[in-house]
Amino acid sequence: MIGLQHYITVSAILFVLGVLGIFINRKNIIIILMSIELILLSVNINLVAFSAFLGDLVGQVFAMFVLTVAAAEAAIGLAILVIFFRGRATISVDDASRMRG
Repeated sequence: MIGLQHYITVSAILFVLGVLGIFINRKNIIIILMSIELILLSVNINLVAFSAFLGDLVGQVFAMFVLTVAAAEAAIGLAILVIFFRGRATISVDDASRMRG
């Protein structure tokens, strides 16, 4: 039977992959955004697992809020990325640090 420890293990693996994706690859903005999504997904797995374990729906409600924030973050981040690519013809993080008003 799948227990709480299995969900925590999967969540920890996803969280570590997300953090490693941010720290190892600092050149590509798209991979950084996907790594942030992995971190948020691991938080959602923890929220839902503990919510089911405790028999309370509060964790699942918070998971829905996190999904809403993640969707908004992805949409806004990709829109900024498209505008930046049109202006500079690159999506390198090094070039993004030179953005000015």
